Parts: sequence; C-alpha cells; structure tokens
Amino acid sequence: MSTYNARLFGAKPIIFFSIILLLKSCLAYFVIFGNGLSLTPLITEIPSVLIIFCLIEWFASKRKLMLYMIVNLLLTAIFFAAIMYYKYYGVIVTYHALEQVNQVTAVSNSVFSLLDPYFLFIFTDIIVLGYYFFRGKNAVLWKKRGAKPERRGVVAVLFFLSIIICMANVWPNRASMNELKKASEMGILNYEAYTILKKDELPPVDKSQITQEKVNALKGIETPLNPAFAGSAKGKNVIIIQLESFQNFLINLKMDGVEVTPNLNRLVKEHFYFPNFYQNVGQGNTSDAEFVVNTSFYVPPIGASTMIYADKAVPSLPKLLKQEGYTSATFHTNVVEFWNRKELYKAVGFDHYYDRAFFGDEDKVFFGSSDEVLYRKTAEKLDDMQDTGNPFYAHVIAMTSHHPFSTPPEKDQIALPERFKDTFVGDYIRSQSYTDYALGLFIEDLKARGIWQNSLVVLYGDHLGLPVYSLDNNDKELLKEIYGHEYSYTEMINIPLIVAGDGITSGRVFPQMGGQVDLLPTIANLTGASLEGQLHFGQDLLNQTENFIPERYYLPSGSVVNNNSLLIPGDGYEDGTYYQLNGGDETTDVKGKVTKEQYDHMLELMNLSDSYLRQLPEHSPEK
Repeated sequence: MSTYNARLFGAKPIIFFSIILLLKSCLAYFVIFGNGLSLTPLITEIPSVLIIFCLIEWFASKRKLMLYMIVNLLLTAIFFAAIMYYKYYGVIVTYHALEQVNQVTAVSNSVFSLLDPYFLFIFTDIIVLGYYFFRGKNAVLWKKRGAKPERRGVVAVLFFLSIIICMANVWPNRASMNELKKASEMGILNYEAYTILKKDELPPVDKSQITQEKVNALKGIETPLNPAFAGSAKGKNVIIIQLESFQNFLINLKMDGVEVTPNLNRLVKEHFYFPNFYQNVGQGNTSDAEFVVNTSFYVPPIGASTMIYADKAVPSLPKLLKQEGYTSATFHTNVVEFWNRKELYKAVGFDHYYDRAFFGDEDKVFFGSSDEVLYRKTAEKLDDMQDTGNPFYAHVIAMTSHHPFSTPPEKDQIALPERFKDTFVGDYIRSQSYTDYALGLFIEDLKARGIWQNSLVVLYGDHLGLPVYSLDNNDKELLKEIYGHEYSYTEMINIPLIVAGDGITSGRVFPQMGGQVDLLPTIANLTGASLEGQLHFGQDLLNQTENFIPERYYLPSGSVVNNNSLLIPGDGYEDGTYYQLNGGDETTDVKGKVTKEQYDHMLELMNLSDSYLRQLPEHSPEK
C-alpha cells in the first residue's frame, strides 16, 4: 500500500469509520423507510456511532484500529439484519428475534431470495479494510497512524453532544405506536438500544377482571337468541385445512382464461365464502395461525405464541370439541420441534400429532413431503379415526407453497403467460396452482372414503405470500394488472375463508369482515358446542356483521382492520394512515374508517388477551 493510501486509510479513524457507517445507514434507510437518498442518518445514526467511537478513543491504548473494525462489523451486521428482516417481515428487527435463530436458519432459502445484490455493498469496506489490515509493513504503517490519540477535550465535547442528540431523538418518540416510524425518528441503532432497555409499558390486568362480558362489550357483540346455522353440523367431523401463504386474490383468478384454483373456485360456488377475511399472525407466522385458530386469542406483543404461551393450559377448540366426544389430531409434514409445535399441541390439547416421523421424506419439497403425500396419508389416518364411530377434529397444515415458492416445474398445473415467467409473482401463482391441485385430490379421496359427506370442512390461508415491501417494480406491475389497481397493504393481508360440507351447499358469499381469531366461535356455533365459560376474543361470523381485528406483525403494532378500512397508526391514532379495503392507496377520505373508540378498544382487547394467557396455569406435563 502506498504512503498515500496509508494516509487515506489510517488518518483520523473516528472520521473515516463514521463516514463509512453513514453510508451504510443511508442504504438501510433507503431500503426500509423509502426516503430516497437522505442524510437523515447524519442526525439519527451518527451520534450513536460517535458515542462508541469516543469510548474507544478514551479507553483504547492498544489495538485501537482493531476495535474500530470490530465495531464497524457489528454495526454493519445490525444494519444488514434490519434490511433483511424488513424485507421478510415488514418490521424492524430487535434482539427478540434471536429467539427465531433456528427458524430463520430453516427458512434461509426464503430469506436469501429477498437479497438484492446491491445490499452486499454494505460489506465492501470490511473486505477491503481486512485485506489492507493484514498486509505486513503496510498494516504496521496504517496502525501507527491510526493509533495517534485524538485530543481528549474534543472527544469529550463530541461525546456529550452525541448523547444529547441521541436523547433528543429517543425521548420525544418513545411513545410512538408505529415501530417503523419510531425507528426512523429515533434512528435504527437508538431504537435497538431502546428496545433492550425499555420495560413493558402495560401492566397485566388481573385475570378475575377478564370476562367474556367485558370482551363482548368492547367488541360491541350482542349474542342473538336464535343464532343462524346453530348446530347445522352437530355431530359431524371437523376438518380445518390451513393453506400455506394463500391470499384471497387467487380465488377465481385466471391466467389466459385458465383458472389457477379450479377446486377452490368450485368450493366457493357451492358453499360459504368469506372474501373479506384477514390474517392475525405474529412473529410465529404459520404456527401463530395454528394458535389463533385453535384458541381465539391474539398473538403476544413480542415473540411467537408457541414460545410465549406454550407452557400454559390454554382454552382451545380441541378441548371444546373433546367435551362433545371428539378426538383431535393435527397433521404437518415438518418436524414437530419447528416453532416449538410439540409444546403448542400440548398447550391446546390435541390428542395426537403427526409430523415428519409419520409422513417421512417421500416426494420432499422444501420442509418435508409434498402436499400430495400430506393429504394421502392424512386421509388414510382419518379413515381409521372415522372407523372408531366417534367424530374427530383434524387440523391439516399444507406447506408445499412456502416462500420462496420454488416448487419443482413438474408440479405446475398451469402455464403462465410469458410476462409472468421467472418472476416472484409468477412463481407464487405456480406454487398455489399446485396447492389447489393437491387439495382437489384430497377432497376426492375424502369423498371416496365417505368422510367428506360427514364432515364440516373449513379452509383458510395462514398468512400473506406477497409482502408489499418484498416486491420489485415488475412484480408490482403484474399485481396491478391482476387487481386493476395498485397492490396495497389491505390486499396483502387478505386471505380467503371457505366453510364447506354436505350440509352447507348454498354457494353464499358473506361480505362481513373477519379474521382467524373468529374461527373458533364460528365452528362452535355450527357444531352446537357450548362456549359457556370459555373465554374467546373472536366472534361468530355467521351471526355478527360488525367487526374489527388487530394486525400485530407484517404491519406496525396498533394496525387495525374494520369492515371498511385498515388503519396503520403513526405516533398514535390521530396521525394514522387509512387504506380503503378492496383497493386504493393511502388516503384520508375513507368511508367507515376505523374510529378512535375501535382503536382504543383494540389496544385494550390485546392487553386483556395477553394478560389472561400469561396468568393461566401450566399444562399437565403428562399431556
């Protein structure tokens, strides 16, 4: 390395590395906050960086440059993690995500599919500096120049000024509901530190004060004297099918005149269809959908339900139906340890679970055996359960259409138009066409075995498949072509709900809004199971028309959907952004927008749900 280069790399490391991290933080802001090329990080991020660098200048007499490089690497890792986590989940990563390390490793293909090549520029300096740092005499010269101490007075002024700026960034924004806005205004590094230091803000509500009457009052529920469809599926088997990453726009979608999901379309035409149905998942994704559907509670404020509540004896659908003589089982081709499902199944009271140990690795796609294998072996087991003469409840988790939607071409059931080929949206449609095909085989198998005729079958999507923040411009144009308008957050979280069975054949469309939390009370009504004494936060979709539900992940905390709109809060309700359901960009002109009362009640309901679950006794270890 020449003397010029040594001077370039070695002089004033506090300035050199601050500039490097400024550039990296600008990249993170560009990806996450969509601010374009902005110097905002100069005020929000660099003061945090300078606090650390000042400490190095004060206390490091040896290996100072090495410490700068280590700090540079660690902060780079934080910025990179924030970028990738946002692209996958739409929220800012925090230290709580360390609980997900095993899960993230398992879905590494999904994560890396979202990696734009230019993201890797964030590591360029580390490679270059590492090369020069270990190059003999040039390294010695660089270290010697970099080891010169800065004037202590200057460092002291810089240190305390940086602390003041950081406090000015953090203090006024700490009460903001929206994590993205909070991180943008605090600074990503300040936000990360804040999440570590802050205490839980809401005290738990005493369990004795959490009653169904209170929940119903907050939601505005009035129970009808003669509920519609009450007991219409009494004594029938209950089969719930959870479809991986399945969004509502796939229903009745055609590619060059060919239906993408003909089997589901047929169910929609012949049974009950809820097109305004929304996900309620949290950090646990698919496992959270399983939890919410089987309990009618909300997901926790932080973490996956399977991690936070899995040791509790949770009121649930399996336990409810057990009182009616049902045997319960859940079917999933992944290992039961993934997302701590083994503990989840104990908590909610499933009698049996069938995972990879049962299904094997036949026709393996992504996590485990394909949906065809899942459905074939599940049907065989359901046949055995039916032979006992008792009704059963089966929860079946389809999985082949998991992100990044890389199903083998030989499983394609539809030929895509040229413009959709080799695109994220096109791959998604391909994988979901297979989902529908495999489901069709399952339905025919159930009918041939006489199971369908004696069952209530409920189908829904577990969560979104096409996050707005993961799409490139071409994908957005393809979705605009499909929808006829810009693809937005309301479409992103919209999943279908279909309620089918021999006794439900009217081909009726229910326009009311609902969410996964509403399935337990809806199924209880259809099967005639009593909810007396069982706390639940959902409502019977067949007998209630007004509704509002929280969205706790993929959108900022405090987001809420009602019958007409989605609200994404800013600092709170007053500066929130509205999106009309079924199309439209953000707007303030929304018909039937979320009210302040609904917003406040939603926050209270989530606290009641979390408080109640955390105070439940632990489940029996023998179960």
